[in-house]
Amino acid sequence: MRAVEIQEYGGPEVLRVVEAEVPVPGPGQVSIDVAYTGVNFADLKARAEGYRVPALPFVPGLEVSGRVRVLGAGVTGLAVGQEVAALTQGGAYADVVVADAVTVFPLPSGVDLRTGATLPTVLPTAYALIHTVGRLQPGETVLVQGAAGGVGTVLGQLASAAGAGAVHGVVSSAAKAEYAREHGYDEVFVTSSTTPSFAKEVREATDGRGVDLALDPVGGETLRASLDSLAPFGRLVSFGNASGAQPWQVGQPDLYPLALSVSGFSILTLAQTAPTELRALTERAFRTVVDGVVSLPVTAEFALPDAAEAHRLMGTRTSTGKLLLRAHGTDGDADLA
Repeated sequence: MRAVEIQEYGGPEVLRVVEAEVPVPGPGQVSIDVAYTGVNFADLKARAEGYRVPALPFVPGLEVSGRVRVLGAGVTGLAVGQEVAALTQGGAYADVVVADAVTVFPLPSGVDLRTGATLPTVLPTAYALIHTVGRLQPGETVLVQGAAGGVGTVLGQLASAAGAGAVHGVVSSAAKAEYAREHGYDEVFVTSSTTPSFAKEVREATDGRGVDLALDPVGGETLRASLDSLAPFGRLVSFGNASGAQPWQVGQPDLYPLALSVSGFSILTLAQTAPTELRALTERAFRTVVDGVVSLPVTAEFALPDAAEAHRLMGTRTSTGKLLLRAHGTDGDADLA
């Protein structure tokens, strides 16, 4: 089978197509004939700096859609040939991948394989940030960093559907701002990750009060500015560190004056520490697609051997929505929506 692996860390050019042995599932696992693989920023960090890479060579990729190929010992509730979406711990840039059965989800009726590949990381993350960790209440205001990305696209729709009083987003360009407004955002601020000046603008937009819930995947100074944007009793949820900044700490002097709270979320960590909770969360999140509450546009699609081109596009920080790789013999250049 084909796989795209990294043998050294570096730019997109280190992604190499190789012939690999077809993986065999162990107990509690299944193998999947991959139809589509989702491309995530975590894949770029793995390629460039070894984020969550146990050893080289390494095949990136955290989410797929496809059909069950082989069931490992002890697996129940799944069938060979069944269409599924899956969260993996790597290895998804390939024609066949192995995943723990607890993170393999039958696709709901009406959800095709292309759509299915957009769901495993983005949708449960966004659902948790709004409902489970963020605990958004009707009438409350929300601030989202990266409002035009995959998670940001879903967050705007979920927050609006949950009855948010106003949904504010932060993006890096006017084009992204226009895109975000089409996906649930009431107001979008254009700023730079190196100069996160949005806190003042947020205060002005909320008549000085601030927002009730801030969701931040960037970290560093942007995380600090998100904290500064909170209203009394506001909540900040960190769900990534795209900036690569050193771990940030907050203490009592920061929280006491306005009774603020700070929490965190990582779907990859939750998959390891509480897979049963993740499964229940994912099933609720998938329901929002079936019910038409949210949709995540696929804005670029690449053949599996062209994974480097997908990384180059995502690395420009100009892409919106979701990027996919096509597996199993599909060829051709990128199709841009």
